[in-house]
Amino acid sequence: MSAASQDAHHAHDEHHDDHDGAHGSLKDYVIGFVLAVILTAIPFWLVMGNVLPTAQMTAVAVMGLAVIQVLVHMIYFLHMNSRSEGGWTLLALMFTLILVVITLSGSLWVMHNLNTHMMPATAHDMQQMP
Repeated sequence: MSAASQDAHHAHDEHHDDHDGAHGSLKDYVIGFVLAVILTAIPFWLVMGNVLPTAQMTAVAVMGLAVIQVLVHMIYFLHMNSRSEGGWTLLALMFTLILVVITLSGSLWVMHNLNTHMMPATAHDMQQMP
């Protein structure tokens, strides 16, 4: 084997070893899966069981659990942390958090405006109409 091919083979082995280090163990995947199932079941229970006293509290709780679930997926399934890939995954995490905040606040704003401007008229309003 030539020196160039040995260097290429050695570089491939190093890359392969780094690649394996980025993957989680079966235990990590099981923990991530169990957390994802729990973080899906709790909001379902909150909404279907009408557990919290107001709809606003339920909405805030569901959105909070959604943010936690995004973080669980990023940590356990996408393997994002501050050590991997020279900190680029931490930058991706911050970008994702910014997008989540923008998406959640924008969704709340749109839903509030739709609720305010497009709700059907009440019986009292219908009596006032000509």
